[in-house]
Amino acid sequence: MYQSPVRLCSTLLQRDIPVLCSSSLGSPVRRAAEFKKLSTPAPLFGHTVCTDNLTTGKTVTAATAIGPPLPVSVCSRTVCSMGNSTSRLYSALAQTLSSSPAPQQEEYGEHVVPINPDDLLKECKKALLNRPARVQRAFAFPRNNRPSTPHRPIRVMQWNILAQALGEGTDNFVHCPLDALNWAERKYLILEEILLHRPDILCLQEVDHYFDTFQPILNSMGYHSSFLPKPWSPCLDVEHNNGPDGCALFFNRERFELLDSTNIRLVAMMLKTNQVAIAQTLRCKETGRLFCVAVTHLKARSGWERFRSSQGSDLLQNLQSITEGTGIPLLICGDFNAEPTEDVYRDFATSSLNLNSAYKLLSEDGQSEPPYTTWKIRPSGESCHTLDYIWYSQHAFSVDSVLDFPTEEQIGPNRLPSYNYPSDHLSLVCDFSFNDEPDRLL
Repeated sequence: MYQSPVRLCSTLLQRDIPVLCSSSLGSPVRRAAEFKKLSTPAPLFGHTVCTDNLTTGKTVTAATAIGPPLPVSVCSRTVCSMGNSTSRLYSALAQTLSSSPAPQQEEYGEHVVPINPDDLLKECKKALLNRPARVQRAFAFPRNNRPSTPHRPIRVMQWNILAQALGEGTDNFVHCPLDALNWAERKYLILEEILLHRPDILCLQEVDHYFDTFQPILNSMGYHSSFLPKPWSPCLDVEHNNGPDGCALFFNRERFELLDSTNIRLVAMMLKTNQVAIAQTLRCKETGRLFCVAVTHLKARSGWERFRSSQGSDLLQNLQSITEGTGIPLLICGDFNAEPTEDVYRDFATSSLNLNSAYKLLSEDGQSEPPYTTWKIRPSGESCHTLDYIWYSQHAFSVDSVLDFPTEEQIGPNRLPSYNYPSDHLSLVCDFSFNDEPDRLL
């Protein structure tokens, strides 16, 4: 058990949490070659049928599976120390943990001690007193949104949070001071953003602090959590890394029940790739309605447009297979690394799954994406692009509101990340309601 806490929200530390800050190699640095030997026998991909949030033992191999699946939210590796960026959780976030190896737990269950999100938000604000005030954003309401239903909307948040190893190591944000990327404070900025919006469903990319931060914190706030690392994460090439980055999916256990989960390793041009996706079928406890939520992160860089298109096609095929014959609608969140002019965007927009991009509804004509979802400065120059999307089945969902983006002036001349915003990508937040008539529009 942890020592008695001395600050707000520290009830999180009153249960046993596996110590996750030592490498099984006995070194804070995990080299790619060494990781390859360890990772080979640890299959992560496949399909799991769930009942009452427990796996039934029945498994079906998905098209992209590379072996028998592990239960939801399992990663069989241990993680390495993040060096001087890893002052561990004290209170809810930053109390230093022991560095001795310990077994890794699969999921935080019934014995998690809850923490009050309001208290945790106060904790974050207190830790960030010496930083500039965060950018203020407001919700906008689409012109063609339908009258709200008597049921609570479903708030969905999509965000590439910037892997710590990449931010400090290889991403080269030339106008961002290094101390602005210090994990000891940056994690508070990330959690503050999540706490301000309190999503029912949270989809994250570039997560390399899942086990020591996001899983324990969000589980204690009432979320179910799942994580799928990239098979060959670039984080592993960075000295003093914290293990591989990947996609993470969280949902509010009070509102939803997990029925089915599939971990997908995306295929492109008949090759298994380094990009992944998680797809989960949920039941809304309030309405009884079923839907599938997916999170993904496609291949980055210019010149890889055809590759991304192939990955997107594979994801669509997987989602078609998951929902085929059931009429289950979809919510798909991701950093697609693709502008709206790319084929992968058009493939999603014209899919037989009847998808629409939620943020198009911010535009005057309802057909144009925002001018940017990421804005950064690297040695090669300024980079301002629209790469992140929340897709939804428009026959089943209506968009009630979307979180608007900050202006260029609000972002500032040094762009992102910065002292008051923790990632080079802006978060996307949408409120969805089920349509009264979920039948497919003809």
